[in-house]
Amino acid sequence: MTSKPEKTLETFPNPYADRDYHIHMEIPEFTCLCPKTGQPDFATLVLDYIPEKKCIELKSLKLYIWSYRNEGVFHEAVTNKILDDLVAILKPRYLRLIARFYVRGGIFTNVTVDYQKKNWQPKQTVVLQEFSSQSNIRK
Repeated sequence: MTSKPEKTLETFPNPYADRDYHIHMEIPEFTCLCPKTGQPDFATLVLDYIPEKKCIELKSLKLYIWSYRNEGVFHEAVTNKILDDLVAILKPRYLRLIARFYVRGGIFTNVTVDYQKKNWQPKQTVVLQEFSSQSNIRK
């Protein structure tokens, strides 16, 4: 079975909807086209979210991201559009999307967009010391 780009995002029920937990994804193969020149733009997308009732299904996310490959779109517009689409389907407690576009004309572009559900407050973060797995040296 072959896959093709798709704008449809799918979800599944959050198995721990009563708990705040962080989902982190890195998508290093995002591509779209420059709307001015038609040349390809490459980016790594960093997606972090705290789900409410739904989580994103990964294959649908992959096909959704792939759907931008032949679209001419500005970095700022595509980053905000992806955030809007994810928020619309997930209705998360919190979502952040960072688009790190590779150098073009000597300029790196990073676009960061956030969404936070009204009246949701993050819990205090516990900071633990990290140790290297190779030794007992603190990082």
